Amino acid sequence: MANPQISLGVSATPGPDLPGPFAVGRYAKKLKGWMRERPRVLLIGEVTGVGRSKVQAYFELRDGEGAVPCAIWLRDLERAGLPDGALRDGAEVVIAGGLDYYEGGGTASPNFCFRATHVRLAGEGDLLARLEALRTQLRAEGLTTLQKQLTRSALPKTIGVVTAEGGAARRDLLAGLERRGWGGTVVWAFAPVQDRHAAPAIARALQDLAARPEIEAIVVTRGGGSLADLWAFCDETLCRTVAMLRVPVVSAVGHERDTTLIDDVAAVACSTPTHAAEAAVPLDCRGARRELGRQALFLRRGADGAIGARARHLGSLARGPARALQRQRTILNQKTREIRAASERGIAERGAFQRRIATIVLERTRRRALDRAERAGEKRRRHGAALDSAAERAVAQRREALRQAAVALRAHDPERTLERGYALAETPDGEPLTSAAAVAAAGRFSLRFSDGRVDARTAADPGPGAGGDQGDR
Repeated sequence: MANPQISLGVSATPGPDLPGPFAVGRYAKKLKGWMRERPRVLLIGEVTGVGRSKVQAYFELRDGEGAVPCAIWLRDLERAGLPDGALRDGAEVVIAGGLDYYEGGGTASPNFCFRATHVRLAGEGDLLARLEALRTQLRAEGLTTLQKQLTRSALPKTIGVVTAEGGAARRDLLAGLERRGWGGTVVWAFAPVQDRHAAPAIARALQDLAARPEIEAIVVTRGGGSLADLWAFCDETLCRTVAMLRVPVVSAVGHERDTTLIDDVAAVACSTPTHAAEAAVPLDCRGARRELGRQALFLRRGADGAIGARARHLGSLARGPARALQRQRTILNQKTREIRAASERGIAERGAFQRRIATIVLERTRRRALDRAERAGEKRRRHGAALDSAAERAVAQRREALRQAAVALRAHDPERTLERGYALAETPDGEPLTSAAAVAAAGRFSLRFSDGRVDARTAADPGPGAGGDQGDR
């Protein structure tokens, strides 16, 4: 690590060779900031001196060449998901984090540590991390479902097997097939199952078996071991090869607790070679043969019983044709008598029915005629009443019209005008004078009031025996 060049900006009298002196608190803060800016890295080593406080766990990470004090907050440790007691003295771990420095104070001591934010077990833990990453990648590409979509034969005739030639898995698989009573053909493809050359060899064996058209299923099997021993079956190329094969692959690698990546991409993942035999040959041949024998025996017994029953029935028919004919004749005679009696009853019932119908029809006709006559009389009565009502309304309307005409005529009668105080000027002959010029021309006239007549004359016409200017009468 290069020497830190920390600029504090403190004016001081320089010494002979070094800058300063600096205030220790400011220097500690600058040192803390500079350390936290260093790049974050991964460290691997052995854990020693594990301890805990209320908020963090602290330990030293050592190897043969040195040690680094480390600390991790308890929340980060819980997030790491380590098993209980995994962070202990002697455990080999991989931690991620960076440098940290606590500057201390007047009552607290300074402290330097490597602040870890992630921790996991080394060794097999590294393999598991790589395995999980590859499993996630294959699942995202959809390679874990291709084999499971293939159709598997219930009773394959030829099975391919990839395994070690001298391994116990071979014997267990053959024993499982024998227990199922399978009599097909096994095509062996021997390959190493534990070294760096195992994965390519297994992939080539699988491809060779899949190239043979008679192969209907392929079993890949080996015994148990550690994850490092089984790592060949987690090879990415091998898993991609299995996923793309046209033949369903049955994986039986390890024991019940062992899990490899080939189990994810195979059509069926089995825990043991015996289980693989059951998956490769789903049909239990021995059980099927026993069931087939039971069904054949059942059919044979049923056939024997049916033949006996038919024979007895035919014998009874052969011994009694006359009785059967007599029974049929008796039945025929009985049917004839029933038909004759039924015909007579039917004729009598039809005659009675027709008579009832005729009576009902005549009665209904008579009732309809009476109803029509009654409705006609009622209609005439309604018409007469309507005519009387119309005549009464017409007389009343005529009377009202005459009354209104009389009122109108009386309103135009001159006598009505005279009764209101007016007078009518008339000639002595009774002709009305309608203007002042007519009155002046007439000279003499009469004024008719409602209660009598008064004679009058104009001023220019002196009456007999009168002289000079006299007024009107």
